[in-house]
Amino acid sequence: MTKLSNLIYPILFIIGYILAISILLFPLEEINADTILFIVFPYLALSIAIFGFIYRYKQERFSFSSQSSQFLSSDRLLFWGSVPWHYGITIILLVHLIAFTLVTEWGTLLSSTLIIVFFEVTGWVITLMVIVGLLLLIIRRIINPKVYVATTFVDWIMLLVLLIQVGSGGYIAFIGYMTDLGFGSQWFGNTVVPWMVSLVTLNPSTVSIAAFPLIIKLHMVNALILLAIFPFTRLVHVFTVPITYIWRPIQVVVWNRKIFVDEES
Repeated sequence: MTKLSNLIYPILFIIGYILAISILLFPLEEINADTILFIVFPYLALSIAIFGFIYRYKQERFSFSSQSSQFLSSDRLLFWGSVPWHYGITIILLVHLIAFTLVTEWGTLLSSTLIIVFFEVTGWVITLMVIVGLLLLIIRRIINPKVYVATTFVDWIMLLVLLIQVGSGGYIAFIGYMTDLGFGSQWFGNTVVPWMVSLVTLNPSTVSIAAFPLIIKLHMVNALILLAIFPFTRLVHVFTVPITYIWRPIQVVVWNRKIFVDEES
């Protein structure tokens, strides 16, 4: 795990630099909570993430793993927590990515109420699956002595941030449709996407998200926190997934116990 003590001064420099630029760009009367959280903080989180990735890759390249705890204990909680968590969160992230990048196509796809309801109900099921999976993994880390000892302070912070993220996302998905929020798939493209485009084009604006209720803003800010701490956690193991295994030639491994025993003797 990356030694955060080695990064304190560089990260403080990044924070100070971003804040200084922000003060120069925005008059004091224009600086409010939305400006800090949704204009300054996104650039700050991205800067810390980029620096963290570069530092960790240069200094601790071989730490790009989840430091899997299955070697410490292989039990049912690991299976029933890990499988729904990994599959569920992958689907959710892919849907978010598609909604971000293919706004027009996404809007066309959701032109039918029946399709919207299908996607939302499917999203509820997947969200519930992700929450249950994450809770089981957290419980396992608490009740399993070997896994508990191997869990660092950064791990607990990561798990807390993840729990807040999926919990707030679940609340928005489950409760939103019963309130004035409506289905997230309906307002996402007209609110969150313009805000993100404004950040990417270096013309930041919070107009499209200013009226959001607290729960959605919490979900967004927590996602930025997750981005900032990402390179310092076990989450970097997503970059070590052996995707090439999907298309590589089949490899046959033959284990001949008799030959092995003869060589040992």
